[in-house]
Amino acid sequence: MTARPRARVVVLAGPSGSGKSRLAHRLGWPVLRLDDFYRDGDAPGLPMVGPGLVDWDDPRSWDVEQACDAIERLCREGHVDAPVYEIAANARVGHREVRVGGAEVFIAEGIFAPYVVEGCRSRGLLADAICVRHHRIVTFVLRLARDLRERRKPPRVLVRRGWALLRAEPSVVRAAEQMGCAPMTPLRAERRLRDLPS
Repeated sequence: MTARPRARVVVLAGPSGSGKSRLAHRLGWPVLRLDDFYRDGDAPGLPMVGPGLVDWDDPRSWDVEQACDAIERLCREGHVDAPVYEIAANARVGHREVRVGGAEVFIAEGIFAPYVVEGCRSRGLLADAICVRHHRIVTFVLRLARDLRERRKPPRVLVRRGWALLRAEPSVVRAAEQMGCAPMTPLRAERRLRDLPS
C-alpha cells in the first residue's frame, strides 16, 4: 500500500493571463510553476505555427510526464529540484528548489495544468482542481499588459497570439472542466481554497 503523501496538490488551471499566479501569490502557499516544464525551443518535434515560430499554446510543447513526476516528488518527499524556464529565451535557464515545508497543500499552476489532474487524482495526491477565469476580454487585456511589460515576445507576435487566445478561451475553459477542473473567478477560487488546510 502506498504511504500517505506528506502534502497534496491544488491544481490551478486557467487561460494565459487569467490570474493563476496572482491567486497563488495571495494564498502564500508553496508553488510549483508548471509553465517551467516547457520543452526547449530546439527540442525535436515541437508544434509550429509558422517558419521558426513554436506554438507554445499547444500541449505538445510541454513535458507533462516531467511535470507529473515533479508533483509526486514534492507531495511525497517534500522537495523537488524544478527547472526555470525563460519564455524570451525559449529555453530552461536554470533550476530552483521547491519545498513544501510544513504546508499540507501546495499549488501547481500553469496553462497546461489540466493535463496533470487525472494523474494526481489516481495517485491520491489531489486536494482540488480549479480553472480560474474572467470574461475573456478582461483576460486579453491582462495578458497583453503582462506580456508587453515582461517583453516575452515582439509586440506584433503578442497581439496576434492574444487575439487567437481570446477566440480559443471558451474551448480552453471547457476542456479544463472536462479534465476535472471546476471553473470559477479568482475571488471565488480564493474563498474555496482558504477552506483547505495549509
